[in-house]
Amino acid sequence: MKTVYAVFASAEEAERIAETVVSEGLAACANVLAPCRSIYRWQGKIERAEEVPALFKTAQADALIARVAELHSYDAPAVVAWDVVAAHPAYAAWVAEESSG
Repeated sequence: MKTVYAVFASAEEAERIAETVVSEGLAACANVLAPCRSIYRWQGKIERAEEVPALFKTAQADALIARVAELHSYDAPAVVAWDVVAAHPAYAAWVAEESSG
């Protein structure tokens, strides 16, 4: 099981992509979080933006990352996966079942 973290330009984009990947069976669940302030370097300049992070629970991180990137408005979207090292067994089974594609 993996948790995939991504940030989006708006809550609307985050919710649209979350609903798409959950309905496609690439993620069991998505949590769209409160907006955050991001400070980053892009094309040689320091940028500031309000972005909306989301967490996705999945058994197939590579396919989910590819699909989120395909749907995303950014040229180089931040979409990364973290291993889940421990989880309640029933929850882990649910994620595996719901995100098997």
